[in-house]
Amino acid sequence: MSEPLLEVEDLTVQFRTHDGIVRAVDGLSFTVERGESLGVVGESGSGKSVTFMAIMGLLNRDYTLIEGEVRFNGYDLLAMSDKERRAIRGDGIGMVFQDPMTSLHPMYRVGTQIVEAVRTHRDVSKDEAWAEAVEMLRLVGIPSPKERARSYPHEMSGGMRQRVMIAMGLVLRPDLLIADEPTTALDVTVQAQILDLIDDLKRELNIGVVLISHSLGVIADVCQRVMVMYAGRAVELGSRNEVFLTPTHPYTWGLLESIPRVGADHERLIPISGSPPSLIHVPPGCPFNPRCPHRFEPCDRDRPALADRGSGHLDACHLTAEQKADIWGAREAGRTAATP
Repeated sequence: MSEPLLEVEDLTVQFRTHDGIVRAVDGLSFTVERGESLGVVGESGSGKSVTFMAIMGLLNRDYTLIEGEVRFNGYDLLAMSDKERRAIRGDGIGMVFQDPMTSLHPMYRVGTQIVEAVRTHRDVSKDEAWAEAVEMLRLVGIPSPKERARSYPHEMSGGMRQRVMIAMGLVLRPDLLIADEPTTALDVTVQAQILDLIDDLKRELNIGVVLISHSLGVIADVCQRVMVMYAGRAVELGSRNEVFLTPTHPYTWGLLESIPRVGADHERLIPISGSPPSLIHVPPGCPFNPRCPHRFEPCDRDRPALADRGSGHLDACHLTAEQKADIWGAREAGRTAATP
């Protein structure tokens, strides 16, 4: 088999603070293949964004300890110098941030900002870079791209600005696009358009895509594989159908039960009790055990590794595959039967 486009192995990210060491990412491993989309989901503070900020080299190393291996196209990003990693940012890996108004400079035309990204990595004239910027704006579905390239960010709608950010992330034709909450604060219609755009560009350009979100609905729309994160760790990893139809971790069950389903008008939503743990004082054993209604003796003592326990995909839970199937089936039946 060919080497994965992105391979992360035992990644750990720690921040030094006055209150102690924050273990924001704790022994995380996963891969992304060329042409596939990986959805990363979890509550705020689960380590989603920090993971990919570390991969991109956007964390201040003076206050951050990063360990593990991150191989992109076979090269270890963590072993590179800052200069070498800057060359890969944008060129090999593009990133779309969640708030274009804080990522786009308000005093420069959007075309000029895309041109700057092109000329930073390519030895081309300003006219050639401008033509490339206009073409990319057309590719992401912005009408009248020649005229829009001369617009300032405040002259565009939220959806248009997000399309500009996607254009900037893809203008150098990177092999991997990381989209961090790309539909935050957009209305439902525009959100669907942005997700469709990312999916179309993934197929057209044959790139890998990582979509970071707290919304399971967003992940279900465009991602082929799903990684569920909790307290800086992956607690479930599998195909979209495996994670959404036959989930095997109690945290994933809680996430799915807390969102409405289409056609289930009288279905009761069940919130997850408690709050995520402090990443300075993560509980021993399974980090989800204080909130888990199915915990038993090993959960308080032993940290479960992410592994296939007979379900066909990976999870980090001490329950057997048979126990998980029985519990999830009972919870599904009980949720449907419980009407307000």
